[in-house]
Amino acid sequence: MTVDGAPLVIAVDGGGSKTDAVALELDGTVVAEARDSTSSPHVIGMHQSAELVSRLIGRLLDRTGERPIAAANLYLSGLDLPSEIDAFRTAIAGTPWAGATIDNDLFALLRAGTGEPDAVAVVCGTGINCVGVRSDGRVIRYPSLGTISGDWGGGWHLGERALWYAARAVDGRGAPTVLAEAVPAAFGLTGVQDVIEALHFGRLPNSDLARLAPTVFACAREGDAIAGALVDEQAEEIATLAVTTLRRLDLLDRTVPVVLGGGVISGRDERLLSGIARLLDERAPAARMELVTAAPILGAALLALESAGAGLEAVDTARRTLEERPAAVVQ
Repeated sequence: MTVDGAPLVIAVDGGGSKTDAVALELDGTVVAEARDSTSSPHVIGMHQSAELVSRLIGRLLDRTGERPIAAANLYLSGLDLPSEIDAFRTAIAGTPWAGATIDNDLFALLRAGTGEPDAVAVVCGTGINCVGVRSDGRVIRYPSLGTISGDWGGGWHLGERALWYAARAVDGRGAPTVLAEAVPAAFGLTGVQDVIEALHFGRLPNSDLARLAPTVFACAREGDAIAGALVDEQAEEIATLAVTTLRRLDLLDRTVPVVLGGGVISGRDERLLSGIARLLDERAPAARMELVTAAPILGAALLALESAGAGLEAVDTARRTLEERPAAVVQ
């Protein structure tokens, strides 16, 4: 087979803020890359998500030329339930990548952080989610549908809570906090009431609350008690997800990697990370915390190569190239 006709491997990782796609040769060489906005069906809808991913793959093939696809692995935030995965598969029916492996983006994060068969991954970016796997095939996953499924955390929830405290500080129902000044400043507005009205009347999209996460961490570093409590609450939630998953997999007494990633984690806030480490030491002392510094497209690409039967040398080649891509930070 000529080089032009050699099969390609396609990998896609879609998070809450952006979607990355790569095409690789079977030897692990990256030959094309593309990026777009979020592909989460929870944000843009299932049909639009499938269209965005298909456009990205089309851009890859424009650069490589039409070639056989040896494997396509697509990992998207918002594919949390089996019915959502089925719906996405239906939406890409008829495309050359209709037979792709499709799953939640947590599996790409997990593979980016470890290749061990027993492992847990927690993503804390725009939202929060967790997955755990065990060598005997057991998998623990969560619906990750927000407060209706018992979830709290990530940039959006931190921003929502920061605004709540700021509003109550301003009208006298709550304790004073520097968030009352910092929250409107983050949006270039004068006061908390301006933020409230901008959100209420749609001048600010609700999703922009995630932009407040760095403000919360900055105020905590300045000594604000309420912002600090929010950071501690986030550490508690991340640790709770990890420890609960380890317990459900009967892995609490094993030396198991707990992979952490996502935009909030990538901010590398010392209070947050030390809080998570302390809680894991107390509740799952055998666990080993692993921070993913590379973009999760690394994990998606490694999984796609492995799906295509590529060898260790190809996987290592792809890792050396893609681990240089830093993970996004929620900002």
